[in-house]
Amino acid sequence: MKTIQVSAAIIKHNNEICVACRSYGDFKNMWEFPGGKIEPGETREEALIREIKEELELDIKISKYITTIDYDYPNFHLTMHCFLCEVCGGNLHLNVHNEVRWVSLDELYKLNWVPADVLVVEKLKNYNAEGDIYGF
Repeated sequence: MKTIQVSAAIIKHNNEICVACRSYGDFKNMWEFPGGKIEPGETREEALIREIKEELELDIKISKYITTIDYDYPNFHLTMHCFLCEVCGGNLHLNVHNEVRWVSLDELYKLNWVPADVLVVEKLKNYNAEGDIYGF
């Protein structure tokens, strides 16, 4: 089975997290953390900075690594590296998604997530229980 490596941003601002709604594909209208594929020769962090610039036209600062999620979809295996980030420039513009929301941690659990991202939400729940999500 093919493995796809991606990086995802958990972008935090004023105790809210940025979530994006997919505008295409099998998971259209489902929520995800923005990010994308790691290209050959890129680090996980470089890929994430590039992807957020392409998708949302935002510049981000990566604060810390959160987790890596492995998930088997029917046609491929996904490895998703997740980082806590903050916006440091740019103006939000939707190039790939049909909606972006800033939500509290409690609101995360109410959204219809892309399957792999459900695992990230669970990790964030545990991460927050340790008090680390707000401390960057």
